Amino acid sequence: MTPQEMVEKALELSANDDCVVLVDEESTANLRFAGNTLTTNGVARSARLTVISIAGQGVGVVSRAAVRDDQLADVVAAADAAAREAQPAEDARALVEGVPESPHWGSAVEPTDIGVFEGFAPALGDAFAAAEAGGRKLYGFAEHSLTSTFLGTSAGLRLRHDQPTGRLELNAKSADLKRSAWTGVSTEDFTDVDVAALDSSLAQRLEWAKTRVDLPAGRYETLLPPSAVADLMIYLFWSAGARDALDGRSVFSKPGGGTRVGERLGTLPVTLSSDPSAPGIACAPFVTAHASSRESSVFDNGLPLGATDWVKDGTLEALQQTRYSAELSGLPVTPGIGNLIMSGPEGGRSMEEMIASTEHGLLVTCLWYIREVDPQTLLVTGLTRDGVYLVEHGEVVGEVNNFRFNESPVDLLGRLTEVGAGGRTLPREWSDYFQRAIMPAVRVPDFNMSTVSQAS
Repeated sequence: MTPQEMVEKALELSANDDCVVLVDEESTANLRFAGNTLTTNGVARSARLTVISIAGQGVGVVSRAAVRDDQLADVVAAADAAAREAQPAEDARALVEGVPESPHWGSAVEPTDIGVFEGFAPALGDAFAAAEAGGRKLYGFAEHSLTSTFLGTSAGLRLRHDQPTGRLELNAKSADLKRSAWTGVSTEDFTDVDVAALDSSLAQRLEWAKTRVDLPAGRYETLLPPSAVADLMIYLFWSAGARDALDGRSVFSKPGGGTRVGERLGTLPVTLSSDPSAPGIACAPFVTAHASSRESSVFDNGLPLGATDWVKDGTLEALQQTRYSAELSGLPVTPGIGNLIMSGPEGGRSMEEMIASTEHGLLVTCLWYIREVDPQTLLVTGLTRDGVYLVEHGEVVGEVNNFRFNESPVDLLGRLTEVGAGGRTLPREWSDYFQRAIMPAVRVPDFNMSTVSQAS
């Protein structure tokens, strides 16, 4: 049974008032390597069926992997039964109607395969040879997936989105394994990955690390690269739910009630936005909610998504809203979107130019093990990893010890003194969950390195 046939059959089998069916078909291909040698490669396929049955205002959700044709009726019956037994859902609304059928709804799924690395693999082999000649070892993995999501509803929607997702994580170590540097990139198809350039940047960092400088904890002028900025801004984005703000549970709650939408968060004209059609990081142009939560509603499935500014020129413009929470807040419906873009004033400089204009400060490679400390301020803690470097008079003079940091990404927006040029990047901490981001490097005059860390 094709995914389209499974959607139609499940809708036909449901005996309740309304039904939403989602079928996700995913294929993956990967290469893994260590010590300048390819270690494994493989491909895999998986499928998941989600049936959302609605009886009055009761909702039943059943999700199963690898459902066979003869199991479909049992899955639908279980969802129907759960809906009839459920308490009324507070977010219950009429299902979305009137969205045109996706033009490629009926096309067959074309999975990814190991061929996606056809041009990348030889370049990786060349990087292995260059690293071996340079006395360093490369470790990491390349992964590509293609997820086709089919959405059908009893209200007539037939929508489909095919999402390609790729990432490369590359770690270089010195021959004695005492020095380490990391980089990562996201990509749709691996045709735009310059492995030689990535290896060259890692080699430079290992050279910097030959000189070691120990520094105490404290507040330092710090250059954060796009990867680290992505990790912080993605966490801000995940925390920007309207319900939590309305309930006084988040940094976006207004004292006395309501939200901080309309409040200025920073002096620089920084914009944080999402756009389903953004080149290179395109994502689903409609809501796909497999279950309701404080930030999403199964009743909103199929709702069209458009370009949304969350922060515009330094002012909080929107929070993640369902149709239900929008009624509570009186604000526009702005559902979450699967990518994130940060930009600053025009003419942002490159990281190299930002380093050259730094008299005394730190250059961070990436952040790691980020955890929330206080939701009221969105204070988070975490570690630096794989290279923190000292910049003196416009030049990197050596590697310093790692730190634990304590910072709020919301507070950082108000303290930035420079926002560099933007580019596609890969968050290190959240790369398993969020890969589509365009971020700049930023300058923070007083980044809080709260304690020295022994982490390498």
